[in-house]
Amino acid sequence: MSRSSASRANRRGEPPPSPEPLPAPAVDSHTHLDIVLNGFRTDEPADDPADTAAVDAEIAAAAAVGIPRLVQVGVDVPSSRWSAELAARHPGVLAAVAVHPNEAGEGTADDEALAEIDRLAALPRVRAVGETGLDRYRTGPEGWAAQEASFRAHVRIAKERGVALVIHDRDAHEEVLRVLDDEGAPEHTVFHCFSGDAAFATACVERGHVLSFAGTLTFGNAGSLREAAARTPLDQLLVETDSPFLTPVPYRGRPNASRLVPHTVRALAEVTGVELEQLCDALTRNAERVFGPWDPDPTG
Repeated sequence: MSRSSASRANRRGEPPPSPEPLPAPAVDSHTHLDIVLNGFRTDEPADDPADTAAVDAEIAAAAAVGIPRLVQVGVDVPSSRWSAELAARHPGVLAAVAVHPNEAGEGTADDEALAEIDRLAALPRVRAVGETGLDRYRTGPEGWAAQEASFRAHVRIAKERGVALVIHDRDAHEEVLRVLDDEGAPEHTVFHCFSGDAAFATACVERGHVLSFAGTLTFGNAGSLREAAARTPLDQLLVETDSPFLTPVPYRGRPNASRLVPHTVRALAEVTGVELEQLCDALTRNAERVFGPWDPDPTG
C-alpha cells in the first residue's frame, strides 16, 4: 500500500482491541509497521519510526493472539532499508523490499533506487521483492509505462536473488498477468491483498501463484472476493493485514494491526470450510514455503 495521503481516510479512530487468540499460530504475510508506528505520517521516511519498544510491543501483541511471524514490507528505499534492519534484529520478522508502483516515475524508481533494492534483496532475512506491480487506480495513463518498467525490473531482481515476488495489483489484473507471463514469474509469486474475482483467482492459481487475502475478505460487499477465496487451493492461500490499512470487520475504518489477523483467518475458515486449526497450520506452512523459515523459531 502506498503512503498516499488519499489512503488516510481509512485510518480514523482508536486502535481496536485484540481478538481471541487463534488455536494455532498463523502468519501476517504483509504489514507496514513503520507506517503504523509513524502515526500515519507520509512526509517523513521510515528511518526512525517511533521507538524500538513500540515496535516490539506491536510484534508482541500479534504473537499474543497467535501471529508470531510477520513479513514487513517496504514501499520505497528508506522503508525497505528499515524493513531489512528490523528483520535482521527480530526473529519474528522477515522483510520484503521494493519501490511501490505508485512511486514509479516520480524520481524514486530510477537506476540508483533499483540498485539499492537489489542490494537489500541479497540480505539473508530479506525474503521477497515487493510490493511491486501495477496500479491503474491512483496512477493515470501517463504513468503506466514507468510503472511497467519498474515492475519488470523488480521481477528480474526477485528471480536473480532467488526470493519471492509480492504483487500490488489494483485495477490491472490482465496487465499484471501479461507482464508475469512475459518475464517469467519467480517460483514463488504472491498476489498481495488479492482483489480479483473467481475467474481471475483461477487464472492465478493455474500459474502456481499464491493469493493473500486481507481484511477486505470480511467486508459486506466482498461476495466475489469470498468466492475467489473459496476456489483457491489450501496450499495457495495466505492471509495479511496490509496494516494500518484494510481493517477487517467489525472494525473497518479504524487503524489495522497485525494482531487483528485472527479476524481474517476466521473469515477465511468460514469461506473455505476448513477447520480453523487446520487452516492456521496450512497458512504457516505456505508462508514458510514462500518466504523460507523464520529461524530461530519466534515462538520458542
